Amino acid sequence: MFMTIDSCLLNLWLKDNKKISRRGETINIFSVASGHLYERFLKIMILSVLKNTQRPVKFWFIKNYLSPQFKDFIPHMAQEYGFDYELITYKWPTWLHKQKEKQRIIWAYKILFLDVIFPLSLKKVIFVDADQVVRTDMGVLYDMDLKGRPLAYTPFCDNNRDMDGYRFWGQGFWKDHLRGKPYHISALYVVDLAKFRQMAAGDTLRVYYETLSKDPNSLSNLDQVMYIDLSYNL
Repeated sequence: MFMTIDSCLLNLWLKDNKKISRRGETINIFSVASGHLYERFLKIMILSVLKNTQRPVKFWFIKNYLSPQFKDFIPHMAQEYGFDYELITYKWPTWLHKQKEKQRIIWAYKILFLDVIFPLSLKKVIFVDADQVVRTDMGVLYDMDLKGRPLAYTPFCDNNRDMDGYRFWGQGFWKDHLRGKPYHISALYVVDLAKFRQMAAGDTLRVYYETLSKDPNSLSNLDQVMYIDLSYNL
């Protein structure tokens, strides 16, 4: 059956919205999940995006780490709630140093291969972590002027002093690496793929990755550190 134990929750999210008529430019959303828990989160994220926009939405999922159950489920969910999707994959190149930890590999797929993992016809995409809940129209972010930049990340809030001890970027490798610049979170970011490809940003990131991979401590938050290097050095 299409509906599983998530059915009550899914119906709650789109109780009056799943049959709306969608118009305008398609919003492309990219995400990755590994494990059944994060696949459940991913379903909620999808529905929260749909609930808050009247534009067509297409989701792009990295196929490598999705379970067979999710791959069987997603066509039915897409038909039920009226969205498009595509499963994409890219084989890790033999010449690039590969990580042994699965989570670091997933982080790498979020950023290392943006120029080659999507079709050339796709000009812009928004990455959204599987465990995020969207509360506004993603079309506003999708249409945002990036002012010539290939990527736009969210600066992390640092005004809650009770959290000071948990901010790993305020000490050690990260403190030295940032050199006073703000830390950015990679749970949500926009990619101008046309600009990204034009400036060979993917090659730049892979060069940075090769350098960073020599220092295991620098890879604890792989996607964030590579973004910071790219954004502050272009």
